[in-house]
Amino acid sequence: MIELALVRHAKSDWGDPGLADHDRPLNDRGMRDAPVMAERLAANGFRPEFILTSTALRARTTADAFAAALRVAVSPDPELYGAPASALLAAAAASGARSVAVVAHDPGMSVLAGRLSGGGIGHMPTCAVATFRWSADDWDVATALDPDDWTFDTPR
Repeated sequence: MIELALVRHAKSDWGDPGLADHDRPLNDRGMRDAPVMAERLAANGFRPEFILTSTALRARTTADAFAAALRVAVSPDPELYGAPASALLAAAAASGARSVAVVAHDPGMSVLAGRLSGGGIGHMPTCAVATFRWSADDWDVATALDPDDWTFDTPR
């Protein structure tokens, strides 16, 4: 079985206009939402082998909250910062893991979630989590098929 969790980074802080986009931290709501959503994913039984994350501070901080709840390692990938849907799915497949979580940004996350859900997920708000499962044991096969099932959860 192949499993994929897509996690859009939690709400970021826009308070410092001089800060580079890559260096924006989470705001208070983001700091509250990330551990809550991570615990909900863990409670639903999703257990990735590791978490792939964008190197942006807001994504790394979100990934760390999920790593703590899921008790897995985080693997930062600079290619995930601003990545399109195709690159996000390719990174998950290239990981070789049968179960992986990806923490990244919009619009790539919403486009990929929409594509994998057959249009069922229209938008991934901040800290949303979408999971996808395929009965296939190979990413090449899985990515050529629609998932067998999927879930969608948001902090609100």
